[in-house]
Amino acid sequence: MQQRERGRVEDVNEQPSSGPGREGQIVLAGTPIGNIGDASPRLVELLQTADVVAAEDTRRLHKLLHALGIRAAGRIVSYHEHNEETRTAELLELVRGGATLVVVTDAGMPAVSDPGFRLVEAAVAERLLVTAVPGPSAVLTALALSGLPTDRFTFEGFLPRKAGERSAPLAELAGERRTMVFFEAPHRLAAMLRALDASFGPERRAAVCRELTKLHEEVLRGPVRQLLQWAEGGEVRGEIAVVVAGAPEAAPERAEDHVPAVNELVAQGSRLKDAVAAVAADVRVSRRELYAAVLAARG
Repeated sequence: MQQRERGRVEDVNEQPSSGPGREGQIVLAGTPIGNIGDASPRLVELLQTADVVAAEDTRRLHKLLHALGIRAAGRIVSYHEHNEETRTAELLELVRGGATLVVVTDAGMPAVSDPGFRLVEAAVAERLLVTAVPGPSAVLTALALSGLPTDRFTFEGFLPRKAGERSAPLAELAGERRTMVFFEAPHRLAAMLRALDASFGPERRAAVCRELTKLHEEVLRGPVRQLLQWAEGGEVRGEIAVVVAGAPEAAPERAEDHVPAVNELVAQGSRLKDAVAAVAADVRVSRRELYAAVLAARG
């Protein structure tokens, strides 16, 4: 009995206690990303009452339970990137049998750059009940603290580790207008910022958010080149989120800038109106404004 109260790490195939006809469900539960005080009362209650808790790291879960001063009444099973594919089918079978299955990761919300998506995708396909107990989010916390626009943003997760593989996705993102949020390992932060410098330019605004909600929380804001110099200046530690401003809006085309192109066509024998029409269509400026600019330039 004592073992069950503490939450055993057991074979997932063992049948959970569930009443006849009881509807099973999957609950994605957000856990603290640093400060244990961010654990919600709903999370605490759920961990104490669920039939099964699927944890990315069972050792981290036990530390969380100890810090909260609670015990898991149900069974604890591992569910991580290395067994996610095979274990998903086993977990779904438990839910079909009426179990309440709670999914937790090391920190933050399951299924967002962490195990859980594969399970949710399969459960939705079977029309099994899936719900969530929201909790802390490193993505939203970093975004809110960055000082960059928050009205539209995109989460890009981790960039490829190898420099050659990073260039293609960064080239695609160079023109992205929305604020971008990335995760990065501390020992690769300098290399990532160097790649951002090369792809987005040294003056692109960004923020490096380190150890969010923890004792040594730190948010550094500035141009990418400045943040790169900081990262290269010493050892970087802790969990890292990098927020990068979207590409600036391109300056509108000015009719005056295209007067030389019109004059060149005229010099080659084109009529003025034809030259204006051709250039205006090519650069997408108003023909009327371009014509007026040509006349103004001629005095």
